Amino acid sequence: MAQITTLTVFRYNDTRGKLWAFWMMQFAHRHLKNVNGCSFYKLMGSGKEGFDPRPDWSTYALLQVWESERDAAKFFETSALVTRYRKRSAEMGTFFLKGLKAHGAWSGGNPFQVHPDPDPSNQKVLVITRATIKKRFLRRFWNYVPTSQRPLRNAEGLLYTKGIGEWPVIQMATVSLWESEAHLKRFAYESEEHRKAIMHTRTLGWYKEELFSRFQPYRFEGSLSGNTFSF
Repeated sequence: MAQITTLTVFRYNDTRGKLWAFWMMQFAHRHLKNVNGCSFYKLMGSGKEGFDPRPDWSTYALLQVWESERDAAKFFETSALVTRYRKRSAEMGTFFLKGLKAHGAWSGGNPFQVHPDPDPSNQKVLVITRATIKKRFLRRFWNYVPTSQRPLRNAEGLLYTKGIGEWPVIQMATVSLWESEAHLKRFAYESEEHRKAIMHTRTLGWYKEELFSRFQPYRFEGSLSGNTFSF
């Protein structure tokens, strides 16, 4: 059995659904922390479009690391919690992911293992970056975010992106899905704004903790913004 990761994004249209999702940010943990075969999870909110630190009350995300695909399948097929989320949300989409690379730490450790059997014919890449920002750099960091992320709006090969996080402003993460690793690298290394962001990270050290992880998405269930993805 090999570790896999799932990332589920929930979207809500009405006020009642948004209030319920916010309420579950506290009360869903009692269900999630005892799920068989799940070694790590994070229930997160999201920011407004353009990686704005202000909360997007319509969108939430659930990241889970599984000991096997069988454990993940059982959770999504039989969990009463999943049933409640599915009924309450206007839209729910889940990426099934094989780990390709991960370095850094999330809550004190690196939860992601490299999968032994990625599909060489599948070129799609999903990236999750996560950081806890040092308080003394908060203003400087968020002032630079719009500049660093501007090229992402029209990046070639970008299929989906969203800013998520455990706590607004201080703990943030980004999710981006790309047509291929070549498209990802083109954005990362040819974008002047992004290169400057990397330079600032290295010279200023504005992260207390950070992690960069890369995955091969191999299945998608549901929809996001009316879109489905094939792998």
